[in-house]
Amino acid sequence: MYTIKCDTHTHTLYSRHAFSTIEENVRAAAEQGMELLATTDHFSDMLYPEVHIRHYQYLFNQDMLPRTWHGVTLLKGCEADIIDLEGHLFGHGFPVEENIVGMAHKKVKGLDRFVMDRQDYVIASVHGCRHTQWATIGQITDMYVKALADKKVLILGHIGRTGLAFDTDALLLEAKARDKLIELNEHSFGAGREGCVQKCRKLAERCAELGVKVSIGTDAHIACDVGKFTRVLQMLEEIHFPEELIASRDQESFLKALKDSGVGAPEMC
Repeated sequence: MYTIKCDTHTHTLYSRHAFSTIEENVRAAAEQGMELLATTDHFSDMLYPEVHIRHYQYLFNQDMLPRTWHGVTLLKGCEADIIDLEGHLFGHGFPVEENIVGMAHKKVKGLDRFVMDRQDYVIASVHGCRHTQWATIGQITDMYVKALADKKVLILGHIGRTGLAFDTDALLLEAKARDKLIELNEHSFGAGREGCVQKCRKLAERCAELGVKVSIGTDAHIACDVGKFTRVLQMLEEIHFPEELIASRDQESFLKALKDSGVGAPEMC
């Protein structure tokens, strides 16, 4: 039986289709015996019809959150959408020229860097697939590889449920070479997602064979789901997945994975 002490992918009310506060999630993590919780709200055009810095204050103001809360280490991140076949993440191409009260910035940054450079780490995921409609397997693989190259991206999110075809070995070996993580997402194992389950299983089996590290996240959108990985863990047990390849098995292992990836372990004060 595996013991997982980190939940590396969770959402709060700020994702707009989730239902709990950050403190409710932290308390739930403590009740589940988690050592570490990452709050990773969406950074995406699914939230607002216009792209403006004011809409993303919940991400670039996370410094006010305590590092330890109710006995749980709290990491501050986001789940950023991959928006094109070049692997760019949401916010690319939108310059931040003013602050939230309309005063001009002396140094202009893109919204992607303005937000993501302040995170402990970023999960890169595909939600809207408009840009992938006519893409080849090679183009999708290259898209994911380029997203992995971002200095703040640690995890490729739920690649088993997007419906996108890619070169599995090429992508996994790239993740391994960069010391970055492939996500096994509990939410991908829900009812009506049998096809996703099979794809996720094959992905996990190949990670085991190639020695690629994974991160397990609930993708919880409500506090009562935080820290509960029942279906993923059942699958891992069935395929005898090597425990040492689960980077999120405990806090020490996950913080080491952050450091090894080049994203950098956060200050723990």
